[in-house]
Amino acid sequence: MLITIANVLDQKTLDQVTDLISTFRWKDGAETAGKTAREVKRNFQADLSSRTGAAISDHPVLKAAAQPARFSKLLVSKTELGGGYGLHVDNAMMPVGDDKIRTDLSFTLFLAKPSDYEGGELQIEYAGLSLRLKPNAGDLVLYQSTSLHQVQDVTAGTRLACIGWIESRIKRAEDREIVFDLANLKSELAKHYPTQSPEMLISAKLLANLIRRFS
Repeated sequence: MLITIANVLDQKTLDQVTDLISTFRWKDGAETAGKTAREVKRNFQADLSSRTGAAISDHPVLKAAAQPARFSKLLVSKTELGGGYGLHVDNAMMPVGDDKIRTDLSFTLFLAKPSDYEGGELQIEYAGLSLRLKPNAGDLVLYQSTSLHQVQDVTAGTRLACIGWIESRIKRAEDREIVFDLANLKSELAKHYPTQSPEMLISAKLLANLIRRFS
């Protein structure tokens, strides 16, 4: 699964986050990378959970697609001229306090406008296919943590993005896709049928029972 969710952050929240970022004390991004990934990671990071956590975790499309059980802490990544993050796969487990979560899904919430920097595309590898993504500020890209991916080198400006990981209550990616498709179908049916109609009741029953079975 790979989806882009538009306008997860509105302009007012983006402005607030940008003001907050200007006050951050940055750490070398390699400190949070695994042994292999830290060799190709050239960026800076800070914790952004307090300002963007609810906007991400409560977003209805992300909830339907990811079926989240737990989130990692959120990090903001700053990549300047010459920085980037070479081809890597995310760690299978991520610390959350004294515990760890299984990373089923990764996401990148873009905080800078595409015109604010050159390069810096999120590149995700699939069998025989490479996708390069550089959406608008406020948009979020959700993808499988099992995928090889990278951030292309920044050749001008500064790339800002919020990154995080999700442990899904539905472990198998193909099962999550079935649930997401049915959730979208149910949402479309709701535009044409009343809540107590057979169409809505059956779709609600199917969705609940699939989540129950897959969880």
